[in-house]
Amino acid sequence: MLAAASPRPLWLQPRNFKLPGMKVGIIGGTGKFGAALALRLREAGHEVVLGSRDASRAEEAAAELGVSGATNADCVRGVDLAVLAVKAEGAIETAAELAGPLASTPLLCVAAELRFGSGGVRPTLEARSLAERVADAVGAPVVAGLHSLAASNLAADLPDEDTLVCGDDADSKELVLGLAGQLVAGRAIDAGPLAGARTLEGLTAVIVNVNKRYRAHAGVRLTGLA
Repeated sequence: MLAAASPRPLWLQPRNFKLPGMKVGIIGGTGKFGAALALRLREAGHEVVLGSRDASRAEEAAAELGVSGATNADCVRGVDLAVLAVKAEGAIETAAELAGPLASTPLLCVAAELRFGSGGVRPTLEARSLAERVADAVGAPVVAGLHSLAASNLAADLPDEDTLVCGDDADSKELVLGLAGQLVAGRAIDAGPLAGARTLEGLTAVIVNVNKRYRAHAGVRLTGLA
């Protein structure tokens, strides 16, 4: 489907490249990041189902965004891509609960597990990334990405930055790259295998510290790419 659209890498596509419309389910979509993501995806022409543990809460939040709402389990049924947008502390448990309805649907994990303290924000002490541990909990291919995008930036407009994506399943990663490229004014860049999610999640801590220090809304741009 997506691979046949063009032989060029998705991060090299021109800005007017059109990705076929997809159906996307956002698990934990009533949070700030999930809501911002739903808005941008809807504007890009995709069908969005906002998920929550509480169906009525999901429907209420979805109505404000002009999308559909359902329970987390129902929001991943029959979609082309599911997005795990719950807080990091609940990501693995939620993913395990949804392994059945998720089946083989590609899952994008956007959360970063961080430690907050008086000296600043630090990455987790876990040896493996949150995305890798989520992959252990489900039978679906897991892709990690969008960690450097702030919910406030995404909600306001297409952020003037790049976004990095990593994963082991080539088809699922290409699907996410195409979608992620519609969420930023920069590029969606293939950052390699899922093991790289350890670094991408840690980068979130760096960005948070920079933004706090300089009272900014900074993102990431990679130089040297054509």
